[in-house]
Amino acid sequence: MLFYAAKRIGLTAVIVTAIVFTLFCLIHLIPGDPAAVALGPYATPEMEARFIEKMQLDKPVHVRFLSFAWNALQGNLGEDIFSERPVSRIVAEALPYTIALAFASLGWAILIGIPLGCFSAAHPNSWIDRLTGVISIATITIPSFVVSIYSLLIFSVTLRWFPVIGAGEAGDLGDQLWHLVLPAFAVGLGWVGYLARMVRASMLEVLGETHIRSARAFGLPERVVVYRYALRVAILPTVTLLGMGFGSAFSGAVFAEIIFSRPGIGKLIYDMVVARNYPVVQGGVMTAAILFVTATLIADLVAAALDPRMRANL
Repeated sequence: MLFYAAKRIGLTAVIVTAIVFTLFCLIHLIPGDPAAVALGPYATPEMEARFIEKMQLDKPVHVRFLSFAWNALQGNLGEDIFSERPVSRIVAEALPYTIALAFASLGWAILIGIPLGCFSAAHPNSWIDRLTGVISIATITIPSFVVSIYSLLIFSVTLRWFPVIGAGEAGDLGDQLWHLVLPAFAVGLGWVGYLARMVRASMLEVLGETHIRSARAFGLPERVVVYRYALRVAILPTVTLLGMGFGSAFSGAVFAEIIFSRPGIGKLIYDMVVARNYPVVQGGVMTAAILFVTATLIADLVAAALDPRMRANL
């Protein structure tokens, strides 16, 4: 297990480096003059020259990336070009909102998707199974930004059941949770379908195995066979899917944070790309990439600990 974990951690480090370098290059390929956009139309040539020197825009991309990577390893992500605040502090202030949104989104999707998939597999080819399939496909195919827009229009603007924008009053946990409901619903809806279909497919395969037939032969109740014996094996592929789901929740959170005007890493990166605030963009992108691959890594390690066959395949 230790050898497997070391190999996965090494692979994760390579992936993070490749992702950050690729996105670093893409950020600097955005059309327009960064100095003119950041400083405004009334900037003097001297101000633009100081900005270019400070941001190292006169140096090759690989030199800027190596400098950024070296500073990042020491915990220095640079400074905001407008407020001169440390980027690490700006990212740290936005990060909890995105993490809360990701956990809330996957949390309610797990509570509904996994039991739905189990129930569907326990009643194959029934009308319940067919209805579950239709609902699952429908939730998968609807983009999260569409769900966000219509949720906002219906439940906030028309019915006035939920707040329209924001993340709630600071220090008021109840108000913050109330503001979290609609964004979490919009981001997590698609994962209900994914989890239900994954668990159903795994359960149908496991329910045909020998140890499940033996459990039924001993006269155990079907509920015990499905949820105590079959689900313990069928849940393994879902563990890996949840790791990817936590990372993918960040991409869905971008739209939800923008539409609901909710603070978070996604909205922070979007706003800073528009403002050409490269240090904050780089710090936010690197943080999001690390969170994505770390979530996948943890899911892989948990799945490998539960299923030794995975360790033999790497």
